[in-house]
Amino acid sequence: MLLRVLHKISMGIFEDNNNSLINEFVLIGFSDSPYQNICLFFVFLIIYIVSIFGNIGIIYLVCNNIRFHTPMYFFLSNLSVVDLVYASDIAPKMLVGLYFSKTPISYIGCAIQLFIFCALGSTECVLFAVMAYDRYVAICNPLSYNLIMQHKTCLGLMFGAYSTGFLHSLIETCCTFHLSFCASNVLHHFVCDFPPLLSISCTDTTINEIILFIFSASVTVPSIVVILGSYMSIFIAILKITAPEGRQRAYSTCASHIIAVTLLYSTVLYVYLSPKSPSSRDNVNMATVFYTVVLPMLNPLIYSLRNKDIKLAIIQSFQSIL
Repeated sequence: MLLRVLHKISMGIFEDNNNSLINEFVLIGFSDSPYQNICLFFVFLIIYIVSIFGNIGIIYLVCNNIRFHTPMYFFLSNLSVVDLVYASDIAPKMLVGLYFSKTPISYIGCAIQLFIFCALGSTECVLFAVMAYDRYVAICNPLSYNLIMQHKTCLGLMFGAYSTGFLHSLIETCCTFHLSFCASNVLHHFVCDFPPLLSISCTDTTINEIILFIFSASVTVPSIVVILGSYMSIFIAILKITAPEGRQRAYSTCASHIIAVTLLYSTVLYVYLSPKSPSSRDNVNMATVFYTVVLPMLNPLIYSLRNKDIKLAIIQSFQSIL
C-alpha cells in the first residue's frame, strides 16, 4: 500500500471511478466575508511573526547559554523546534487562503502538509509526556536526577518522540491518500486534515476511521497517562515539602507545562471529539487554528514569562545588543 501511495504522489494525480483526475484541492477555511478574512489575515500574520521570533529566541537562548544546557531546557528547545516547523507548515497557506478567501493546494502539497501536520502534532503530544517525566524525576528523585537523565537518555527520549510522531503520520497519511477522491475537491477547512479529506472520498472510509482512532489513541492515551501519573506523584511530593520556598519553586517549575498541556489537549479533544456538522464547522476551524498557530506562539511566552532564568537571559541579551 505504501508503494502504491508513493506512486500516486509521484504521478501527481488521484483517479476516481470515472477515470477523471483530481490534481488539486481547494481550501475554504473561514468566513465568506472579505472584510472578516482580511481582519483575520492581519491578526494571524502578527501571531505567526511572534511565534517565529519567540521560538527562535528560545532555541537561541538554550543553545548559546551554558546555564540552559540541562535536560529541562533541552526538551524546551525541542518543543520550540517542533512549534516553529508546525506553525510554518500551517500558517503560510492559511494566510494565503484568508487573503484570497480560498486557495488551491496540489495533492502533493496536501499530502506533505498533512504528513508534517500529523507528525509534529503527534511528536508534541509525546514530548509533553517526556517533559512531565523529566519534572517527575527532578522533584520526586532529585538526588538521582543527573544519573537518570543523562545526555544519552535525553537523546533517546527525543528520538522516541520524533520516531513515534513520524511513524504514526506515515501510516495515517498513506492510509488516507490510498483512498479515491471523486465526490469533490473542496475542503471546508484551512488545512489538509483527516476528517475533511475522509468526507470527500468516494471510497468507504470505515477502515480508515478505525485506523485513525486506534493509532491516534495509541499516541495520545499513553502520553496522557504518563502526564497524569507524573503530576499526581509530583503533587504528592510537593505536599511533603515543609519549606514554603521549596514548595513554591516546585510549583513554578510545573505550572508552565501544565498550562501548555491543558491548552493543547483541550482544543485537540474538542476538534476530534465534537460532532461533525456544518453548524460546528467554524468552531472546529477556530479550535484547530488555536492549537496549530496560536499555541506555538503562546508556548514560548508561557515558558519565558514564568521562568526567572529565561527572563534574566532575555534582559541580558537585550542589554548586550544595546
